[in-house]
Amino acid sequence: MSNFLTSNSGPLKGSIKVPGDKSISHRSIMLGSIAEGVTRVSGFLEGGDSLATLNAFRDMGVQIERNGSNVVIHGVGMRGLKEPKKPLNLGNSGTSIRLMSGLLSAQNFDSELCGDESLSTRPMGRVINPLLEMGADIFGDDSRPPLTIKGGSKLSGIEYTLPVASAQIKSCLLLAGLYGEGITTVIENEISRDHTERMLRGFGYDVTSSNNRISLLGGGSLQGCDIEVPSDISSAAFFMVAGCISKDSSITLNSVNINPTRTGVIDILKLMGGNIELFNQKLQAGELIADIKVASSNLKGIQIPENLVPLAIDEFPVLFIAACCAEGETVLTGAKELRVKESDRIQVMADGLTSLGIENHVLEDGIRILGGEFTKQASSIKSHYDHRISMAFAIASVRSKFDIEVEGVDNVKTSFPNFVKLANSIGMSIKQVG
Repeated sequence: MSNFLTSNSGPLKGSIKVPGDKSISHRSIMLGSIAEGVTRVSGFLEGGDSLATLNAFRDMGVQIERNGSNVVIHGVGMRGLKEPKKPLNLGNSGTSIRLMSGLLSAQNFDSELCGDESLSTRPMGRVINPLLEMGADIFGDDSRPPLTIKGGSKLSGIEYTLPVASAQIKSCLLLAGLYGEGITTVIENEISRDHTERMLRGFGYDVTSSNNRISLLGGGSLQGCDIEVPSDISSAAFFMVAGCISKDSSITLNSVNINPTRTGVIDILKLMGGNIELFNQKLQAGELIADIKVASSNLKGIQIPENLVPLAIDEFPVLFIAACCAEGETVLTGAKELRVKESDRIQVMADGLTSLGIENHVLEDGIRILGGEFTKQASSIKSHYDHRISMAFAIASVRSKFDIEVEGVDNVKTSFPNFVKLANSIGMSIKQVG
């Protein structure tokens, strides 16, 4: 187990590029593998989660060549995957296990999906139940990993209303729907990220989106293509907050994915008074990207609009740090989904904030945070091996008078393997030890 040792820093300055978007990296491997022909990916995230997806498809007979962040996938077509010789270990990746549950439910072979201790506690009933409705044969003890999938099932398209805003559930059902008889329609009451729909169209598959209804007809095929993965806004979010809360600072984040289903973090920080500017906007492989300039800001506490919650669901740990440095109270509601991430992110963050002297009150579906100063020196903060918790408390160091130690940061490599190096390059002071 390794820890972060962080110290207060001076002004943050510089221009950096964070790693490739994890959501797009996952999907490029999955769709490239079942496409016909070759798919070339540049900017692939070299993190543990996306590499787990890559290795799983290699285990199913797909030839995948990787040279750093450049990946070449030799697609095997819709029915070309082979039965893996062992359970597919997806590490800490909830995206991998949920999306692949849909894809593998339609194959002619049996498979088993497993992961690490954290993944094994995460609820899978939200994908198991609609897949059973489609005709899949999938099982998990108490609806948790490992998941056993029996091959040979004939799937049928369904119309399904999402109980919560979730791109993972939506994508799982769309991937299963590629193989289903008839039309599969997913209905969203709230918008969730739409990378799967965009990428399916990039591979030549017809997907319709209208009035929160996303539909496709099963039985088609995908054609290999070139994908340039933009920088991940979820990773950029840590430095957006750092730039806002650090005095006399100005940093630029280059070529960040600003897909409108992902920009809740920008909208929330701007509502709080964040000094954030987007420029050089352009379309790249169907995704909107931009350079983002962030400067020191006088943040104010707000009631976070619930319609922005699903658009920033992965960024709330670091947004809680922004709330700590804002004047007045910040209130988050409608975010119960945070309790079933890699950790219970509401409670884990609350415990860490309390240890640093920040007044907060946990709600069933959110939290109230009273902005102020980090007035206590915690002996250490437990991340519960959640990468976003680890990085969020590292960012807190730019405003803390005390050194902050964060325990159990190994999983940072799953999404942001060069986090420490980039943070220190703009003036932060982080050491990873152990």
